[in-house]
Amino acid sequence: MTVSERQKSDEKRKAANGNQGTKRAKSARRDKRLRVPVLPEEEMMIKTKASEAGLTIAEYLRNLGLGYAVPSVIDNQQVDALLKINADLGRLGGLIKLWLTNDKRTKFIGKSQLHMTLDTIRETQRVMLNEIIKLRKGYSE
Repeated sequence: MTVSERQKSDEKRKAANGNQGTKRAKSARRDKRLRVPVLPEEEMMIKTKASEAGLTIAEYLRNLGLGYAVPSVIDNQQVDALLKINADLGRLGGLIKLWLTNDKRTKFIGKSQLHMTLDTIRETQRVMLNEIIKLRKGYSE
């Protein structure tokens, strides 16, 4: 369960129970501390991973300790890049569809323009494939 899924389920639970628990959640204070001895290298890795997830070290470790998936900001950036590439492909596909329907707006578009559009699609697919490969490498490390 990701952090956002946990938050959504908490919101649903609160909505189902009325305002019960809301006061407790707002007034509850985390005053207990856990001490975890780590090596300097481990400390740096934990800090880096917490930063990549966009969380404080405490939030990061708490989520891991409670078994929640910790989303990575870097993963989200890669997904955003893929979504932009996908949108580009959609626009290019729309241009080809318009050309194939013999729309009057496209009567001056020749075969060379169509081939340029197809080349652009192929290039965009290559860029998208490279982004997917980067994303996969990130998961295998």
